[in-house]
Amino acid sequence: MSTSKTLDPAQAARDARPARNEGLKRRRRPDRRPWRQAVLRDWQLYTLAILPLAFFAIFRYLPMIGNVIAFRKYRPGGSLFGEEWVGLRYIQLFLGDPTFWNVLLNTVILGLLTLLICFPLPIVLALLINEVRGRAFKRFVQSISYLPHFLSTVVVAGIFIELLSLNGPVNRILRSASLDPIAFMQEPGWFRTVYISSELWQTVGWGTIIYLAALTMVDDQLYEAARIDGAGRLRQIWHVTLPGIRPTIMAVFVLNTGTFMAVGFEKVLLLYNPLTYPTADVINTYLYRLGIVSGNFSYAGAIGLFEAVIGLIMVLSANLLSRRTVGAGLW
Repeated sequence: MSTSKTLDPAQAARDARPARNEGLKRRRRPDRRPWRQAVLRDWQLYTLAILPLAFFAIFRYLPMIGNVIAFRKYRPGGSLFGEEWVGLRYIQLFLGDPTFWNVLLNTVILGLLTLLICFPLPIVLALLINEVRGRAFKRFVQSISYLPHFLSTVVVAGIFIELLSLNGPVNRILRSASLDPIAFMQEPGWFRTVYISSELWQTVGWGTIIYLAALTMVDDQLYEAARIDGAGRLRQIWHVTLPGIRPTIMAVFVLNTGTFMAVGFEKVLLLYNPLTYPTADVINTYLYRLGIVSGNFSYAGAIGLFEAVIGLIMVLSANLLSRRTVGAGLW
């Protein structure tokens, strides 16, 4: 006489669950080699990263340790990390200093002008060059626009100082037109115009390179479809070209935002003078005079730390904006 054994459905499901979960894990887990095997296999490629990593470690990350002097009293010749802890004393000092707020305002204004004027113009120039059909003329325009980038900042500043001096070519033209000469380099109201003009002349042509490279990646079939739909050149640029290079535009925007607070220190230092301090003095030049010239390293370190924090917040915000608008960012 045979007896039949009945199985509990709940028990059977519990017994089958581990096997099913194990199968899912086995399918989901990618077949990756250990990182040691990858390094041994492609060690020639990894050696190329040694020098860049060493550069950033030594000249970018290691100096961050020095930010501690923003909270400690540093004396030249004493301890490298300061003599005594002073807490937020230096931060309170610069927050209550009217000169600092004027310098911060100048930095924000110059940064905004640079971002609003110098950022979109390379895009416009790249679109114009891309529309040129004559190859020889296109190369000529590219060469002429790239050339100022290869001049050092000292040379560019010297050219503008000579051009805009009281006896320079610009004022000679004004005199020949029976107009009064203008002290461009001595009047605070003209400094921002001079600075932005020099930045445009030096950087716009070079900035077109990355956009011209991005334009080559736009699919020609999209232009053909737009032409079939009756779109002219302007509509093709608006609906095909600009959306095609939008990720590149946002990536460059994030990078430019990272240097928003660090307005061109070298050029400002070469172009400004005590007469133009009300509009020309920015955080970096103020730090130079406080730290290097006056030797007040702790106070300058506190202001530099504040500038770095603001810059970090702006970069994170710009990258978040990029991810929200185009779905991609730098990280």
